[in-house]
Amino acid sequence: MALDLDWAPAWRIASAVKSGEASALAAVEAALARIERLNPKLNAFTAVVAERARKTAKAIDALSGGNAPGPLAGVPFAVKNLFDVKGLATVAGSKINRDNAPAVKDSPLIARLEAAGAILVGALNMGEYAYDFTGENVHYGPARNPHDLARMTGGSSSGSASAVGGGLVPLSLGSDTNGSIRVPASHCGIFGLKPTYGRLTRARSFPFVTSLDHVGPFARSVQDLALSYDVMQGRDPEDPVCADRDAEPVTPSVERGADGLRIAIAGGYFQKGAFPEAKEALARVAKALNVKREIEIPQAERARSAAYIITASEGAALHLERLRTRARDFDPAVRDRLIAGAMMPASLVVKAQKFRRWYREQVLKLFEGVDAILAPAAPCTAPKIGQTTVVIDGVEMPIRPNLGLYTQPISFIGLPVAAVPIPLAPLPIGVQIIAAPWREDVALRIAHTLEEMGVASAPRSAL
Repeated sequence: MALDLDWAPAWRIASAVKSGEASALAAVEAALARIERLNPKLNAFTAVVAERARKTAKAIDALSGGNAPGPLAGVPFAVKNLFDVKGLATVAGSKINRDNAPAVKDSPLIARLEAAGAILVGALNMGEYAYDFTGENVHYGPARNPHDLARMTGGSSSGSASAVGGGLVPLSLGSDTNGSIRVPASHCGIFGLKPTYGRLTRARSFPFVTSLDHVGPFARSVQDLALSYDVMQGRDPEDPVCADRDAEPVTPSVERGADGLRIAIAGGYFQKGAFPEAKEALARVAKALNVKREIEIPQAERARSAAYIITASEGAALHLERLRTRARDFDPAVRDRLIAGAMMPASLVVKAQKFRRWYREQVLKLFEGVDAILAPAAPCTAPKIGQTTVVIDGVEMPIRPNLGLYTQPISFIGLPVAAVPIPLAPLPIGVQIIAAPWREDVALRIAHTLEEMGVASAPRSAL
């Protein structure tokens, strides 16, 4: 059977390129053709680097088949437009940053992926300055959901999820401060990985909230997540919070599956506000894994409130000069939240940080008795573009903040999480697999088990 370069997973493309079954250039041309045809519908890409991609592909093909570089040889990928791409302005979803000079060097994560043979094809749409859960950008237009063009992708890594879910590329990079990998993965029906805080370097990426920012991959298979995560690991003195740890590859252990792992369901706060589809997805996962134990993460609601305070205050501090000089060039919704953050009393921020330390200690104690915790990734499937409210537990609430209902209390303390897509009809929805710090392998082993069982899978877009 001929290789379908539009929908083949990254590992399969790399295998074909290394064996000579397919060329890297053919993989790139297929991606570029699909981008040209579908991006006008999805609005996932803000820039395409076609000539760079072709040049890289030809260099890979110039090597003999068995010597093609790395585990991602010939695999097209794209990055959220907050990562530096040489020759492009790093816009971070903003109008203001369009005026910036082009980056003179790639982000280290781009360099590491390309050293493994992957090929950058472009930069992706996102919520302005990553302060967003919807994927609606007033400057570049909303990214659209590949399973229903009238619906949101989730944000802020909107284009990253749309591009992978729509088959434009098999891999992409996003960032996650409060849920910006997990929410879009859930809405677009793909796999996402938010590693432990500090595991992957954030150097040469535009920050949002330094004490909360994570970066990580999206893919349509667990093996692709693992491969991309492995090649991106490593120390980096350019990022002061990047972990001083040796790389700990997860790919060799993923196929061990969930045998022997102690898994529990997050109760209490994580059972409130979920729509029937979120509850059904979680129930399917729990049943497949034979998980009946339920535990409560203490003070999760308060953790979410503290995360809001820290997000608003740190985000505002980063943007003070832009707020003073170019306030009219912000998305009004982003600007107003940043201004509110700038006026946050210092005493409240200190209180939030003290609580954060206590909360982390309490959650880490839970991992003395379990290896992983299951929770919804979003309260509902993808809302319609332009929708401003959602009814949660009978109360009409603003939709923008509440898509992160279940993700904020987790990223707040930097835990690793794999988001897995559950293909319900008519729209997919995700489940979080939360592990202890530095145990991405545990989360991905469970994700792989669910994928092998057919419970978790990335549904193919009909585009």
